[in-house]
Amino acid sequence: MLSHALHYGTGVFEGIRAYARSDNVYIFRLKEHMERLKDSAKIYFMDLKNSVDDLCSATVELIAKNEMRCQTYIRPIVFKGFGGIDLNLTKAPTHVAICPFKFESYFENQKSGLDTCVSSWRRISDVSTPPMAKACGHYLNCAAAKVEANLNGYDEAILLDSNGFVSEGTGENIFIVKDGKLVTPPLSASILNGITRDTVITLASEMCVQVAERNIARAELYTCDEAFFTGTAVEIMPILTVDRRQIGDGKMGVLTGRVKTFYNKVIAGNVEKYNSWLTPVYVRSVKQARTEPAITAETSLKHGVDPVLEKFEMSFWHETHL
Repeated sequence: MLSHALHYGTGVFEGIRAYARSDNVYIFRLKEHMERLKDSAKIYFMDLKNSVDDLCSATVELIAKNEMRCQTYIRPIVFKGFGGIDLNLTKAPTHVAICPFKFESYFENQKSGLDTCVSSWRRISDVSTPPMAKACGHYLNCAAAKVEANLNGYDEAILLDSNGFVSEGTGENIFIVKDGKLVTPPLSASILNGITRDTVITLASEMCVQVAERNIARAELYTCDEAFFTGTAVEIMPILTVDRRQIGDGKMGVLTGRVKTFYNKVIAGNVEKYNSWLTPVYVRSVKQARTEPAITAETSLKHGVDPVLEKFEMSFWHETHL
């Protein structure tokens, strides 16, 4: 109840996906996510002593011990606990938790594309709060834009930066397509340096598609040929309309489709060059029965604790000992 993070938003987190295949479960770009988590903690003076390798090992162990063999979303979070009501977060202890859960689609009804609006709210600015940190408190800005969009009948919002240029969605980076080229806002447009954004830029180069990182004027959203969001949760999601203006022919664009297809091949492990981005969970094939018993709700309840929390804490603390 008196956690510093609960009162002041002093936490940083990540969103990571694990994909189930017939031979194993693979976590996508785990190391890069944990590196960003460490960077976010550093920006906010959070004393995260765990190494990137520690965090990666704990995540793999956690999923394996809980026998998760499904499409999974992983939420690591570093947050400040009880340390009084002083705003100086360095006085509060640092806690780390990792929570994986079954996850398929971020948007309801498995939508094939999104109707969006430009939010009346502006994206947080680096002159007041560092957007490069994936911090808990920052997402109040995103929540305000998301609720506004949903109440007005849209699926998602697009935020502009403090200078009026396109920044990002409430939980996604954005790309537009014009004349066969990909364009995405630069880091200076108050965006989060997205892992999926970086993936798309890398894959576009492989596809010999030109990518420009530059400021995007609001009107370019209305006149572009295609547009799509990128993010761990949404993966690659086409944008069909912006402020009730149809993008292209109102369907997923050709280049968007090519990028999405290539991305899906990579996360499925069908592009050998990028298999280093995939971290296997199980040492042995998932088709083989594990000899180590899973942690169950029944055994947890005997100790009078929340079974879900115990599963996460047991496998995490066993490895890292914060």
